[in-house]
Amino acid sequence: MSTVQHTVTHLVVHRLHKAADTPARVDLREAECAPDAAAVRLVERLNAHYASRTGKGFGRFEEDEERFPLARWLREWRLERATDFLELSRRIAAQVGAIADEEELEEGGFIMLALVREGPTDCLWLTVIGETVGTAVSGGLDLLDCPHLDLAALRGAGRIDLEGWQRGEDRYLGFLRGRGSSGAWFKRLLGCSDVIVALQETKKLVQTLGRFVDEQQLEPAARDAMLERAHTHLDALGESGTPVVFEELAREVCPDQPAPLHALLKAEETRIASGFVPNRRAIRPLVRFSASAEQWKLEFDRSGLHSGAVHYDPATDRLVLSGVPDYLKRMLAEED
Repeated sequence: MSTVQHTVTHLVVHRLHKAADTPARVDLREAECAPDAAAVRLVERLNAHYASRTGKGFGRFEEDEERFPLARWLREWRLERATDFLELSRRIAAQVGAIADEEELEEGGFIMLALVREGPTDCLWLTVIGETVGTAVSGGLDLLDCPHLDLAALRGAGRIDLEGWQRGEDRYLGFLRGRGSSGAWFKRLLGCSDVIVALQETKKLVQTLGRFVDEQQLEPAARDAMLERAHTHLDALGESGTPVVFEELAREVCPDQPAPLHALLKAEETRIASGFVPNRRAIRPLVRFSASAEQWKLEFDRSGLHSGAVHYDPATDRLVLSGVPDYLKRMLAEED
């Protein structure tokens, strides 16, 4: 997987104070943070953490900009140039405070808004991060408490592909799904309408699995066995109505070495949403070939190519089927 260069062009951090049964208070920064090495390191760590996490959702902005104003604020900043980045961050921080009260959140954190150039794409990152206290050693070898941002205490993270948003794509907004109700308030902050259609996501998953096994350069039998394991697992999930979990799928498909497949499935560029129930019809290509022409339609299991039940001769461009059932023989004989 190629490394993407990140260039931080704008970054602002505000602070949300919130505890149980107390009103929220937001400390606003007076100016943008310097896009220095510390800012780049934070963005790199955030990006790596976001990429490593499962449970991401994808979508687009809700159409109701009165209830979900982030899209309007972005338009006024990015397209109309009516506000600057600092004002955009302050509007968002105030919205975080309002939602924290309405949702009765029990924890505060640091609200970070960053405009980051990721390769050829401008992305806007919006995160709420908690802090923890670590231990540092001074020049005199004294131990000191050292508060720092803790990505393990990430309250929420959203990534907006600004070019995709301007082009009107369906899935330009990605976010980490929090546990329990913690993800709902952040999704509300983003104003995100999920675009997770099980059929579409299942088709992308099947294509990705096919690409993965092709890249492994396996023997045909081993390749088909891997796809068969994927089909068995996904079919069971579809039958029970259970959402797919990429880590579990990778262990089922590649029990000896699941890490490469897991990395591919959760990679940002793969763009497969997690948390959907597999469509059982859409996973058939994992174990079956299906094709049609003007005068015929055919479907058969991949295993038939290895058992001899199906044989393709590229020299004559003929497909030979063996073990024709009696009822089909009679039907064909009647046509002679």
